[in-house]
Amino acid sequence: MFAPLRSLILALLAAPVLAVAAPPEAATEHVKARLVSSHAAVAPGQTLTVALEQSIQPHWHTYWLNPGDSGQATTLDWQGTQAGPIQWPTPSIQAIGPIVNYGYEGRPALLIDLTVPADAKPGARFKPTAEVRWLVCKDVCIPEQVTLGLDLPVAATAQAGPDAAQIEEWRGAIPKPVPFAVKLAAAAQGMRLSGPTAGVTKAYFFADTWGAVAHSAPQALQAEGSGWALDIPAGDEPLAAGKTLSGVIVLSTPAGEQAWTVSAIVPEGAGKGPGPADLTAPAAPSGLPAAAPESDLGLAPALALALLGGLILNLMPCVFPVLSIKALALVNQGNHKTEGLAYTAGVLASFAVLAVVLMALRAGGQQVGWGFQFHSPVFVLVVSYLLFLVGLNLSGLFEIGGSFTGIGSGLAARQGLAGSFFTGVLAAVVATPCTAPFMGAALAFALAQPAVVMLAVFLALGLGLALPFLVLAFWPAAQRWLPRPGAWMDTFKQFLAFPMYAAVVWLLWVLAQQAGPDGVALALGGLVLIAFALWVRRAGRGTLAAGITVASLALAVGMAWWIKPVVATDVRAESAAEPYNAERLAQLRAQNKPVFVNMTAAWCISCLVNERVALSRPEVHDAFAKAGVTYLKGDWTREDPKITEVLKAHGRSGVPLYLYYAPGAAEAQVLPQILTPGLVIEAVSTPPASRSST
Repeated sequence: MFAPLRSLILALLAAPVLAVAAPPEAATEHVKARLVSSHAAVAPGQTLTVALEQSIQPHWHTYWLNPGDSGQATTLDWQGTQAGPIQWPTPSIQAIGPIVNYGYEGRPALLIDLTVPADAKPGARFKPTAEVRWLVCKDVCIPEQVTLGLDLPVAATAQAGPDAAQIEEWRGAIPKPVPFAVKLAAAAQGMRLSGPTAGVTKAYFFADTWGAVAHSAPQALQAEGSGWALDIPAGDEPLAAGKTLSGVIVLSTPAGEQAWTVSAIVPEGAGKGPGPADLTAPAAPSGLPAAAPESDLGLAPALALALLGGLILNLMPCVFPVLSIKALALVNQGNHKTEGLAYTAGVLASFAVLAVVLMALRAGGQQVGWGFQFHSPVFVLVVSYLLFLVGLNLSGLFEIGGSFTGIGSGLAARQGLAGSFFTGVLAAVVATPCTAPFMGAALAFALAQPAVVMLAVFLALGLGLALPFLVLAFWPAAQRWLPRPGAWMDTFKQFLAFPMYAAVVWLLWVLAQQAGPDGVALALGGLVLIAFALWVRRAGRGTLAAGITVASLALAVGMAWWIKPVVATDVRAESAAEPYNAERLAQLRAQNKPVFVNMTAAWCISCLVNERVALSRPEVHDAFAKAGVTYLKGDWTREDPKITEVLKAHGRSGVPLYLYYAPGAAEAQVLPQILTPGLVIEAVSTPPASRSST
């Protein structure tokens, strides 16, 4: 009879112990956290600053206010005090595949201002507590939670603590309000943020609202007057005109890097951002994206590097045959300064046009760079046709007469200014997909400069490309280095056709990435039509032959209009996925049906990457349909305890988890945490039962 009474007494004795404040430090598997106070003693009604310091395991990270494409921001739920908003240090970019997140590695410190109750009595204790939640990620994401607290004496006068200096040091990492005026204007792909700071070499804007900007899209920096302008593509949920866009702008100058908080009203006409990021692209580097030009060059070094890069371009496989053909023409024709000038004019005119087009696209908010025109499958097809024609001409299939004036190498061999000018144009066109040493720094500098400087750098690049032929034309002594005319010239000319054909093969490979197998088939059909047209022109005469030639060439050109770019992601919505529940899984297994289970969460980076690059691919959906696989998807975003049980049963502390239950299999096959389409297709196409029966 005394046992219940004894239990009651023990419980009453334990109550004061349970009421003790939560500890200031705690550790989980991947993060150690502690609360640090600016004061050792506090006064009634006083505001003090505390810091949440996280010591994060190497290669893991937690998240900023806006986590980016996936993730969850750290939160603190306070009791016993009135707390202000979290003061966030400047985040860094955490990129995994095409997913770009914002967060922290190492030992970040988040600052929070707490207010002591005004009715607190001197001699009492101030014991604020906080439920702290964060998401920590590497190749998996794990939500973690601790309870932290402080126990500070209340005194008539506040007393600074031993960590006050450390708090102020951490405060220095918090971005301050921008001290200069910034402007936000509409751009074709979103918005353009600009300011007056001179000498900015790198910039990035972290929006504090999810979806306001496209996190994975590059932000293009350029000079604007004596200041800078940053093109920011709009995101999946762009802010409406009149709303406030706020965030952190990070600017790099020769003096160092500085972060500022900015806010501006979204203007009318701010465009929708680009489509989904190219999932085949390499991951963005940690730190500021490479899209922001990183060059401290001055104009003179940039011009010198551009000139040198242009010279080296002459050795590229596409350009060298064109230069060789023109040089061979000098062997027969002697010294023709006017032709050298005409060739140079063709090169410079082409580079000037390219620079002007780049300026226009840049002004419209597009992110463009060297070789941007090769992003168009139609342009790639046209250039492949042109190089194929040059190759056929070098092989001797046809000679270019007056009706074909302006095309390729036959024109290069023609005497006169027109032949030299258009050969210069051809050399410039085929040079644009190439990048020579020294060009990168010069072009990075040029693309961030005003129009006049950009044009000067591009003209220097063109001058470098034209310089060898210009020297041969103006310096007769240099022509002595050229071999004497002879029968070898025809053989060498035919040999030069093969680099042209190789360039066509490369362009078709590029086209395959842009337009898929159908695009390559159309291009090959066009090449056959071109060869057929030239054969008809050579073999026949009269109206019929001319008509067939024109019709074949027209049909080849028409192929360009049928080419459709393949969407980079080319994914299907996961409409076939059913919500996971244990009863449904048991039912399907009892029916001896194959089941694929995806345990995921909205904040999980790896989950999002896998769903975009593997589970949503058409070929994976087709494999599921062919094998009769039922796809169950469990959402652990809110820590569903039933899904937690499944994770623990398979030795996992977080998502993603991928399970495949083959028909008749006693256990699930656990797939890797990084998926590829081929890996998933192999798993569902060759279940254990099928292998054992063969």
